[in-house]
Amino acid sequence: MQLTKNFHIWSIALLLSAALCSCSSLRTPSLNGGNLSMGQNITLIQEIKPATDQGNIVYIRGKVERQVPLVKQWAYQINDSTGKIWVITHQPHLQEGQEVLIKGKLSYKSITLADQEFGEVYLEES
Repeated sequence: MQLTKNFHIWSIALLLSAALCSCSSLRTPSLNGGNLSMGQNITLIQEIKPATDQGNIVYIRGKVERQVPLVKQWAYQINDSTGKIWVITHQPHLQEGQEVLIKGKLSYKSITLADQEFGEVYLEES
């Protein structure tokens, strides 16, 4: 009986330790220079589905690969090693290779040419 009680106590202690160790703070800069703390769910770019995720607010983390100036905005291509996505923001001066954590709303732009769909999902920083 004592052995069973000790086993349960050690099992609970091990589970609590594992849970505490898996929680860590995110200290990666975002596009607007802020920091996010633990508890934020980061979405892998490959998991974003154009048909169902439009309008969802997500967090993505990755490296800036390319940048394009727009009228009063910037577009940055972010790569998280599972895929790439364009981010539209008012924040200038991100450097290629810089790691960022971005919160934004998913949108989809349909581009039809010769009856073929070439649309793409992008993120609008919020």
